[in-house]
Amino acid sequence: MTSKSASSGIVAGIDVGGTFTDLVLFESRASTVRLAKVPTTLEDQSVGVVGALDAAGADVAALDLIVHGTTTTTNAVLERRLCKTGLITTMGFRDVLELGRRTRPNAYGMKGDFRPLIPRDLRMEVRERMDASGAELVALDEEALRAAVQALVDTGCEALVIHFLHAYANPAHELRAAEIAAEIWPNGNITMGHALLSESREYERGVTAAVNASVQPLLRRYVERLADKLAQRGYAHDLLVMNGNGGMVSARIVAREAAKTVMSGPASGVMAAAYTGRRAGILDLLTYDMGGTSTDVAMIRGAEPAVSHEIEIEYAMPIHVPMVDVRTVGAGGGSIAKVNAAGLLQVGPDSAGSTPGPICYGRGGTQPTISDANLLLGRMDPAKFTTAEAPVTLEEIRGIFAKELGAPLGLDAEAAAEAVLRIATAKMADAVRMVSVSLGEDPRDFALFAFGGAGPLHASAIARELGVPHVLVPARPGITNALGCVVADLRHDFVNTVNRPLDAVEIETVHALLADQIAAGCAAIAAEAVEVSDIRILPSVDMQFIGQTHLLRVPLESETPSIEDLRALFAAAYYRRFQVDLPEIRPALVNVNCSVIGRRPEIDLGLLIDAAARRETLDAALTGHRRVWFDGWHDTPVYWRDHLPMNATLTGPAIIEQMDTTIVLEPGARAGQDKDGNILITLGATA
Repeated sequence: MTSKSASSGIVAGIDVGGTFTDLVLFESRASTVRLAKVPTTLEDQSVGVVGALDAAGADVAALDLIVHGTTTTTNAVLERRLCKTGLITTMGFRDVLELGRRTRPNAYGMKGDFRPLIPRDLRMEVRERMDASGAELVALDEEALRAAVQALVDTGCEALVIHFLHAYANPAHELRAAEIAAEIWPNGNITMGHALLSESREYERGVTAAVNASVQPLLRRYVERLADKLAQRGYAHDLLVMNGNGGMVSARIVAREAAKTVMSGPASGVMAAAYTGRRAGILDLLTYDMGGTSTDVAMIRGAEPAVSHEIEIEYAMPIHVPMVDVRTVGAGGGSIAKVNAAGLLQVGPDSAGSTPGPICYGRGGTQPTISDANLLLGRMDPAKFTTAEAPVTLEEIRGIFAKELGAPLGLDAEAAAEAVLRIATAKMADAVRMVSVSLGEDPRDFALFAFGGAGPLHASAIARELGVPHVLVPARPGITNALGCVVADLRHDFVNTVNRPLDAVEIETVHALLADQIAAGCAAIAAEAVEVSDIRILPSVDMQFIGQTHLLRVPLESETPSIEDLRALFAAAYYRRFQVDLPEIRPALVNVNCSVIGRRPEIDLGLLIDAAARRETLDAALTGHRRVWFDGWHDTPVYWRDHLPMNATLTGPAIIEQMDTTIVLEPGARAGQDKDGNILITLGATA
């Protein structure tokens, strides 16, 4: 397969969410953009993907590139809909995945539920042993290995994990075991722990390999099914799939490292934010993506999203492959508000979902939600819900708020709705603090990038809560994840463990590891058959003080650092994070890392809003007025975003509506646009 440059052809980005599948299609030669939003087909996501292409009127045979963000692996892991997987490990270590780090699901209480990814009867042991330096202590028992592989085949396992102690230091036994297993195993779903994650800590390495193997057959079947559907429609180029690190990889090889696609959906939105912010000249962003059931937040510094190697997506499930550091809280448009047993107002984490959904959806929902509070306070247009299956009047919603929330709290319906929004704002602001203040960053140094269907509704209130001075709202907030698929770069991340006191490290070894990682990354990008404009190298190390447990990522200034460079950079990074110097404690070098990024050609984001739709005056973009609650009722102008003049400036209060979201401009706030159609909100003193 071959693929053309996105700058000279037609490229489609398609993101599958829990409710909708979004598409954005750029045709650079004709300077046109097409958008589509269709229901997600959960039973087979490929049906929704093809449906989105049809809804956009896309000629699939004419497309030069399709980039796809999928929740196939994410949903499989979170819902435990995994393939039957077997594990072969070092004698005496079959229970590592179950023992973990001796933590508990809940800090308090006498019990907690935990179910390992691979049950004990599918975890086999064989005699072999390497020590921490990579020296062989016990030879691999090949006959026992063959017997273990055959036993797992006989039980009907679809995937196999080979996970030996200290394979990161010497993978010879894992490599030989994989050769033998390939002679017996009925498919190619064999995962070696060191190949996916070449670092110490056997528990994290084993869980990561178990996740990879458990979702590998699912992802392989899905991408093959989607590729077949696209080929039937004439698509003749490479299909690329988003990874959780914000890069993408060919569908032909994506299943080899399937664990890297977990969290690809949230990652694509963050990549779109970084791209948009760079073009807008705003390099430091806190991203805020609010949907129907949850809110995702992340930090971008210098147009580079924070990437973590230590993500734990749920209790006892660490996936130690590089992923964009996204944090999630249970606060979305469908989050249910109630008065709990203590008489306190609680918002979330329970959600009304999409069925029955909030009361205003008219699908049978009866419990107050954040969306209902926004509607009651005039922030959303009641007329948009008159086409619901069983329309609910504003008075009916007011009555439910008064009964369920107002009466127990001694408030009227509007005051109860305002309280719901205040609590939701505080909860989402705390999530933003997790990716900023908890990492030693000041939110006031950033702009808040608001997207998702509900993000721009609450962005100004959250920014005010955090002291963030500006809010950046992209041209199409509701399809930002799909846009991330279009603008994402090719990216490959590498990790190798050294795990020695810094004083005992041979710096030539570090240089050699970085050189090998860079060569492997460049070769992988060259093999993708996708044009890149340039290649960026981001070397780093993971370090800690001797005796510590957690690691600190330290970016390097060159690919050939000295020992003193490493010492000074670690000290500076530690001080920046914790505001303390510890010169008397010896540092250790744990991992050597490198990210190799192939930048793709630029996309003109100004095409996202049709220039012909813009009006010449602000008054011409006005669609009416309605009462909106901002610490009291205000007669508030309502504008249609696509009609706003390019040089328009607005002063709040105002409401800006568009196809995929509603933007709330609070009293005293000011808003203007840039060349790409982004709206930049500056909070006023009274906002």
